[in-house]
Amino acid sequence: MRVKDREFATFVDEAELRAIVGRLAAEVSRDYAGKDLVACPVLTGAFVFAADLLRRLTVPCEVEFVRFSSYSGMASTGEVRCHLPFSPAIRGRDVLIVEDVVDSGLSIQHVIREARALEPASIRVCALFFKPAAFRGDFRVDYVGREIGNEFIVGYGLDYDGQGRTLPEVLKVKCER
Repeated sequence: MRVKDREFATFVDEAELRAIVGRLAAEVSRDYAGKDLVACPVLTGAFVFAADLLRRLTVPCEVEFVRFSSYSGMASTGEVRCHLPFSPAIRGRDVLIVEDVVDSGLSIQHVIREARALEPASIRVCALFFKPAAFRGDFRVDYVGREIGNEFIVGYGLDYDGQGRTLPEVLKVKCER
């Protein structure tokens, strides 16, 4: 399939995504039973994953969106920009940051730092995908849907320059230029 100027192939199909989301929802529900949970999906990439995950939780949960960005095209700019900060409503509460992909960890580390400034009771990270070979962060990804290599992926909320987010599966680029 073509997205913008690149060819992509199926990487994770819809059935596998449903299974991953179901497993993560069960783990999160188990760990947050009886807690005051606020889920904070990181826009824009995590919105599809977060919607599916949060609908499958069996525990009460409020949702507060945040928006940070660091990508342009297929590469990180190295600079994290905040477009929608955390709400003061997270103070004293258990926060679950919901992210699409954690690769180097530098962006999500910035997000965690911003959340900590509001003094939540706890912070955990749930990522659909985790790239351990690229990871340079000093935090733990508490819930990982699937570990992957350094593939560039699109679909299921993930984009390539704004395109491909609405695809129902995850695709990986066929060949790097």
